[in-house]
Amino acid sequence: MTDLDTRAADRPGALRRAAPALLGYAAVRALGLLALTLWSAARDKSAYTLLTARWDSLWYTRVAELGYGYEVRLPNGDVHSNLAFFPLLPWLERLGAAVTPLSYADAGFVVSLLASLAAAWGIFAVAEHLYGRRAGVCAVLLWAVLPVAVVQSMAYSESLFTALAAWSLYAVLTGRWVTAGTLAALAGLTRPVGLAVTAAMWVAAVAPFVRSRSDAVPDGARRPERAPGDGARRVLGMLLAPLGAAGYVLWVGHRTGGGPLGYLDVQAGWRNGFDGGAAFARFVAGKFTSFPGAMAGVGLIVGVALLVWLYVVCVRRRQPLALLVYTGLVVVLALCASSYFGSKPRLLLPAFPLLLPLAVALAELRTRRSALVVGGLAVVSAVYGAFWLNGSGPP
Repeated sequence: MTDLDTRAADRPGALRRAAPALLGYAAVRALGLLALTLWSAARDKSAYTLLTARWDSLWYTRVAELGYGYEVRLPNGDVHSNLAFFPLLPWLERLGAAVTPLSYADAGFVVSLLASLAAAWGIFAVAEHLYGRRAGVCAVLLWAVLPVAVVQSMAYSESLFTALAAWSLYAVLTGRWVTAGTLAALAGLTRPVGLAVTAAMWVAAVAPFVRSRSDAVPDGARRPERAPGDGARRVLGMLLAPLGAAGYVLWVGHRTGGGPLGYLDVQAGWRNGFDGGAAFARFVAGKFTSFPGAMAGVGLIVGVALLVWLYVVCVRRRQPLALLVYTGLVVVLALCASSYFGSKPRLLLPAFPLLLPLAVALAELRTRRSALVVGGLAVVSAVYGAFWLNGSGPP
């Protein structure tokens, strides 16, 4: 039986294997939405409005309804243009509104719910492939109970991007290069960090050839044979991967007259840019000017240290190179951008490979103990998510 035949035969059982993870994920997110509904009602707010019609959600629905070209000029001279928002989510919102009675906001909410389930399944697929089914279930549940997991249910692009990234990485791990490249291109149409998926795929595609050239081969020995057409599929996948992000960035540059770097000018209007983490460091340092702020500053430092530690653990446990490259870029771009600092936790949501060492550890516990851990974290996540979205600033 060929590898293709094996995959085809295995496909009907894929959903059955993932079912516990998906059901657990849905239960955790339902708890989070229930907490948000009750908390919002107590504050005389609409939970559904918080999820679909505030902050970035409004920008996406405006793109879906009116197209690009809308901007807001602030008194300080900043220009907030909707060109900063990549097009795949608005396209799907427009499609949903066209084929159903849903509004653009409703369609965005449905897309996010479905995408969050697809992301959970993709995370399960990656974790199961590497560490087994139990670890896959634990990885999905850990992603569901993150403190900012409520964003997974918002009409934002994080869930859609994570779904595309996770399945692209799974395709890389299983040698489906054209699929990986196609999904990477779609991820590039979703968020600027789509370049992390492209970079991960390129490195994974090129690394075996670099190793094969550097490894010594005894006289008379033959190098391992590759499947016919494997090289061509790798190249095609690599060519497809950057098309989404590159196409949109170049289109923005053409539309604004700013050339290839025109998109950076659009981001500068939002005071977004890459400064190596200097602005974030100043933000953290500024917290130590008062006692309550100092506690928050310590929390931020501990959070960053935890991210670094988890990444080091991933390296030491020899995660596949594609995952390491992807995760490293997502974390660096999130922490080292001079963007709104309150959004950094949600920008880290796609960095799910950081959870894999914790998932393996959780999978090694007895079922009752792991259930207690996940249950406790689910309650904390639900309460925090409700508190967070009912705050004044955007997530």
